[in-house]
Amino acid sequence: MIFARNPHRGNLGPGSGLKFALVASVAFTATAPLAACGPTIFEDASALSVVGDPPPPPPKPKVVQEKPKRVVVEENRIKINEKIEFDFNKATIRPESDGLMTEIISVIKENPHIKKIAIEGHTSSEGSDKYNLKLSDKRAKAVMEYLVKKGGLPKEMFSAKGFGESKPLSDESTEEGKENNRRVEFNIVEQDVTRKRVAIDPESGEKTVIEEKTKTEADAAGPPPPPPAPAK
Repeated sequence: MIFARNPHRGNLGPGSGLKFALVASVAFTATAPLAACGPTIFEDASALSVVGDPPPPPPKPKVVQEKPKRVVVEENRIKINEKIEFDFNKATIRPESDGLMTEIISVIKENPHIKKIAIEGHTSSEGSDKYNLKLSDKRAKAVMEYLVKKGGLPKEMFSAKGFGESKPLSDESTEEGKENNRRVEFNIVEQDVTRKRVAIDPESGEKTVIEEKTKTEADAAGPPPPPPAPAK
């Protein structure tokens, strides 16, 4: 800010300092609002464009399907979902069945409630009845020997018997039917059965075991007979 000197009056006299201060103050006050800053607002209704492709969605989790078990314990039998392979016309268990036999041994040991198992050998109708009966019996006993010697299971736990072609499961008009009838079965003939008495809370539905009894039961009737083979 510049103040001009008045050539007609000369130097400022007494009291000129006060006047100078007042003039400067007024000038500053007048210009102060111009220097004040308020909030800055930007208004723009235009859309933003995104350059490039959007990121891909995350990969879906892989669904792992469990393979069906080869050996399953059911109410009165151990179901084998794969055949025990023997040498042709012999009672020798083939090496490719060692894995299956090991699994059978493991399942028996993992289920101590199973006390006795009847091993049954069965054949197709090819060959004479007498020969088939003998072959199926040898194969059933070969399986029992494997479980005892290689599996360390007690011999008194098992019985082994061949039934030849007397209990067919399938019609033998096809090779598939014949192969289905050549089999070894494991029937549970004695096991510990646990029975429980349970009280149910009517409000919460919670179950409480009030009595539990375990006893060994033998299947006096033996395994259920197979369904009749379809007529040829």
